[in-house]
Amino acid sequence: MVGPPPVVPGTVGGRGPGIWWNRRVTADAPSDERLASRTVGEAGPRVVFVHGLFGQGKNWTTAAKGLADRHRVTLLDLPNHGHSPWTERVDYGDMAELVAAELESFGEPVTLVGHSMGGKVAMTLALRRPELLRALVVVDIAPVEYPLTGGRTDDPHEEASPFAAFIAAMRAVDLGALRTREDADRALREAVPSTMVRSFLLQSLVREGVGSGRWRWRLNLETLERDLGELRGFPDPPPGATFDGPVLWIAGAKSHYVLPEDRARMDELFPSTRLVKVKHAGHWVHSEQPEVFVETLRQFLDAVE
Repeated sequence: MVGPPPVVPGTVGGRGPGIWWNRRVTADAPSDERLASRTVGEAGPRVVFVHGLFGQGKNWTTAAKGLADRHRVTLLDLPNHGHSPWTERVDYGDMAELVAAELESFGEPVTLVGHSMGGKVAMTLALRRPELLRALVVVDIAPVEYPLTGGRTDDPHEEASPFAAFIAAMRAVDLGALRTREDADRALREAVPSTMVRSFLLQSLVREGVGSGRWRWRLNLETLERDLGELRGFPDPPPGATFDGPVLWIAGAKSHYVLPEDRARMDELFPSTRLVKVKHAGHWVHSEQPEVFVETLRQFLDAVE
């Protein structure tokens, strides 16, 4: 690991008021290879959530609260995001190993939920360490390589992958000149026209200390930019590997991330997959249709637990 981001002055271990993030050291991982986590709910089967690119575990807070009455729900920060340490490269195999170490520490199989990049991490883990999972939920992503500039459909208006532009826009923000979060919002507006997406990205912009402290990103933008091509792909599974446990595949009906031609590869690797398309939702299904998302997840959990 390159090492954890600087701890915000005025906090202890990177924890702020009302945020219970825990830097767990697993039995197999060196002390600097730890993922920040938060757990809500005191009893019941465990459900673990992993976020997508530019996200944090707290992106799943609404879903976690919706399940916490009957589950222990753990939200992880993936490396190079949130409160977790930064690494020298971004790689699905590496991320899957770190998440697997967390799951091992629970001492019980879990239901693992992953969105976008986190969905690929979850699928990678399921194919390599299936004994750690009770079930798998994959949100708006497929085990395929995505083109850099769109082109997954015949729609001439299909949006090219925006992630490189997002990183460039975040790196271009003059953090030393920022006075308010609204200044950062204005700086991102041209490259990131969606208010919802800007709000999502700005969750990773934090101020050190209080008052006039310096702003910084809780994202390893340099490494993410360099290795963005790795994230478009999907690692080859072990020869003959499949995950035969129950799989819920949730897709936004307005998203191009899951297309009919992706079904064959999904069924090959995950033969017990059930696909649910959520109306009026794009790529950020759990943010755009939170009530439908939680209810869909609840029904699945009721069936597999």
